[in-house]
Amino acid sequence: MAQSTKMPTAFVPHGGGPWPVMDLPGMDRGEARALSAYMRSIADTATRPNALLVVSAHWETSEATVNTGESPSMLYDYGGFPPEAYRFQWPAPGDPGLAAQVRDLLRDAGFATREDSRRGYDHGTFIPLMLAYPDADIPVVQLSLKRGLDPEEHLAMGRALAPLREQGVYILGSGNSFHNLPAFFRHDPTMAERSQRFDDWLNAAVQAGRSERERLLRDWANAPEARACHPREEHLIPLMVAAGAAEADAGHVAWTGRMGGMRVTAHRFG
Repeated sequence: MAQSTKMPTAFVPHGGGPWPVMDLPGMDRGEARALSAYMRSIADTATRPNALLVVSAHWETSEATVNTGESPSMLYDYGGFPPEAYRFQWPAPGDPGLAAQVRDLLRDAGFATREDSRRGYDHGTFIPLMLAYPDADIPVVQLSLKRGLDPEEHLAMGRALAPLREQGVYILGSGNSFHNLPAFFRHDPTMAERSQRFDDWLNAAVQAGRSERERLLRDWANAPEARACHPREEHLIPLMVAAGAAEADAGHVAWTGRMGGMRVTAHRFG
């Protein structure tokens, strides 16, 4: 019997800018090393993916948009870092055929879609994937978040894209389970405790059965410490796409660590 090519889905914390892959003044090197080690483990799947579909927190559009370029450039969408942070190269090819299929699946589910042939790989894509797949030899397509950041819409986007998993497409939501930028720099132990309360809730939600998981994720803003951890939810919403694409597959905690003392967690489905 041929081995199934069905891929898992995952929600990946991508850190702050190039922080996971650089030795920066003032950073906690232990935290960065732990996150970098997790990023390398993203590639630990039973079968090698035929392609990667990434939903990054750093791309929002009014309609679901896919990048269709054959050789996307680098998009250094961060500032204030040393010059070497703007020299990274990760020349993974695009996949216009997969991009067209993504659009078709989303349109069939009732979503308006667009394409962007010039969009490069933002740091939510290239930072984790340059560690997971350093040879840059697997095609990558990026899909935007939809403005409004409605959790049900993004769960539905994931459900629409689930058939791609059977074709060996690894669907990755790239964000952070905690994203309150001022809190990262305050070193407030009270805020660290609040991040842990939200993270405990999120881990339980991800590991619930499908219907309960989706119910909880739709209502994430009422979770303990939700708005303290996500004043704006763009870094959490990629999880909804990964969870929707998981269908009935179980979710579990793939990694837990710290960023600026705040707890962050990666999740995997299937």
